[in-house]
Amino acid sequence: MSRKQSGNPRPNTGHMRKFSFEVLNEQEFRAFAEASPQSNFQQTVEMANLRRMHGMDVDFVGMREDGEIKAGAVFATHHAPMATFCSVISGPLCDYDDDELVAEFLRALARFAKKKGAVHLDIAPNQRYRVRDDHGEALPESEGGAPDKRMIRNIEQAGYEHGGFVRGYTSTVRWRFAKDMTEIGDESELLKSYSKRTQWSIKRARSMGVHVREIGVDELDTFARIEQQTAERRHFEFRGPQYFKQFAQCFGERARFVLAEIDTAEYQRSMQRKADDLRALVDGLEAKIAQRETTKLRRRLNEESSNLAAANKRLAEANELVEKGDLIPAAASMFVLGPREVVYLFSGSVEEYKPFYASALIQHEAMLRYCVQGVEPFGHVNLYDFYGIDGIFDDPDDEGRGVLEFKQGFNGYVVEMPGDFMKVLRPVTYRAQRLAHKLLGR
Repeated sequence: MSRKQSGNPRPNTGHMRKFSFEVLNEQEFRAFAEASPQSNFQQTVEMANLRRMHGMDVDFVGMREDGEIKAGAVFATHHAPMATFCSVISGPLCDYDDDELVAEFLRALARFAKKKGAVHLDIAPNQRYRVRDDHGEALPESEGGAPDKRMIRNIEQAGYEHGGFVRGYTSTVRWRFAKDMTEIGDESELLKSYSKRTQWSIKRARSMGVHVREIGVDELDTFARIEQQTAERRHFEFRGPQYFKQFAQCFGERARFVLAEIDTAEYQRSMQRKADDLRALVDGLEAKIAQRETTKLRRRLNEESSNLAAANKRLAEANELVEKGDLIPAAASMFVLGPREVVYLFSGSVEEYKPFYASALIQHEAMLRYCVQGVEPFGHVNLYDFYGIDGIFDDPDDEGRGVLEFKQGFNGYVVEMPGDFMKVLRPVTYRAQRLAHKLLGR
């Protein structure tokens, strides 16, 4: 997938178009969704099943034109304590630049939600609003840098209120970081596409005995434990181990859980070799100085002696690490595979082992295995989606700065999504609900 926005407005032929809104069966929706240019894991049969596990009512709905499905959605109904509402996350799947289609489909969705007893309907389109470089600057118009104002206008004209072009982390991801994998054919090209610092981090991780492997459901408690530690450290919501087990159950082979571990014996051997090599180098320099000292030799000896002291310190740490076990989990991530993109959805790391750069190695291995080399049935995948960033690029003290800089190291680009839209269906109930939330301080 290129950075250029999707959306091919249908020309006005002067003929009245005939649309038909329908509840689709699972097979119909799956076929449509997988072929859609906006296909994403949120709008899949698998995610519908996961939402049902969490107590939501889920329907597959679509809009036909001349018998062909032109738009579709995983439509969820939430029965909240104070009121029922409906949502379409990362959807609906629809060409938002097709004026008539948008108007007919979004109004039909609102009528469907009202029949469900919903107070409001929320949508979050998966059509790009604007593409930016990795530092947040808009790209040229030819590369998707022009804002898709037509999409915004069409949705608002269907009676939906835009939540605004907000920054920060939100429930539906408005700012994403992505990498185009189209021209990358092997690991060497992949490594060269990163910043020098990230290349170094990956090589460093490998030299320190870090290895990456996929884990099954039987090891998801390890994944969940790392994720929980990270959530507590960074103050974000932890979904709990059961959520990840349910995700694996629903998505099957499309969900991949990856663990980075330190092979402590390998790390110890590596540090021992490093210390031995530096010891030999220092001994040789001392011997040369004993015969004839020069300023250059003395400077070199001081430098290598300092390196030896650092190597001995790391060797002592490696010796202590061996006592903790053969393999030590250092980081973990979860990925969702699809025909058009691989999504890096959840991750965590153990703060104590941050110097091992395990998280960087996981990213590299994921891009290599799931995009470049590809897995059945998808083959080579052209887009790697790092998923959420907070959209704040000009504040070095921002809480999301570390996440942004980590992802920037892989040399991708920023996708600005349009965000959330709401259609209020029962205004009196909605205002009462808002007042109650305000009084309760929610």
